[in-house]
Amino acid sequence: MKVVVDKANTRGFFNHGWLKTYHTFSFDNYYNPKRMHFGMLRVLNDDTVAPREGFGMHPHKNMEVISIPLKGYLRHGDSIKNSKTITPGDIQVMSTGTGIFHSEYNDSADEDLQFLQTWVFPKRENTRPAYDNYDIRPTQKRNEISLIVSPDGDAPASILQDAWYSMGTLDAGQKKEYQLHKKDTGVYLFVIEGEVQVGELILSKRDGAGFSETDRISIETLKESTVLLIEVPMH
Repeated sequence: MKVVVDKANTRGFFNHGWLKTYHTFSFDNYYNPKRMHFGMLRVLNDDTVAPREGFGMHPHKNMEVISIPLKGYLRHGDSIKNSKTITPGDIQVMSTGTGIFHSEYNDSADEDLQFLQTWVFPKRENTRPAYDNYDIRPTQKRNEISLIVSPDGDAPASILQDAWYSMGTLDAGQKKEYQLHKKDTGVYLFVIEGEVQVGELILSKRDGAGFSETDRISIETLKESTVLLIEVPMH
């Protein structure tokens, strides 16, 4: 098994006043040649946005963008006439394809917005742009790691890549085995809250680690923990 570890305190960090953002992989003003991506996972940003602030209209193309609110209200708008506010328990998925303009704002006047923004390279480029949001609450059962995004319709959301997102909140002392879906994929484990152990490796809040050249990983929770697993092709 091949392992890469990205501790929370080694991520890129920028405080823009209205935005406090941590970058696991190189992004915008943060450049680290050793942290460009994990397989097809290109971006994992941990963003906190001040009330009524946000990202104005800006373009993207040829990327699958999955956003996961952790706290507050995330308001989306785009050039294909979508407008929606989502909260924890919802996720949003954009296939940016040939190109889309979008904005992401904190829809609260008094509460910070916290959300994870992830980008995955698509399997095919220049597809038709699309956006949707999904309620993942029915999948989220305590002490289970549940599939929330897949390529083939067996999860609430789907994306245009052989990639699987799973998420769950586990009590302390839980042991879970994650089985990878395909050969030549790897899985990136991000600890949203808590502390977990994989083999000899201990990961705490906002730590991440990528595992490849294996068909499974075993996770033990040392504290109550919320985890996100992103399985992607490595090539």
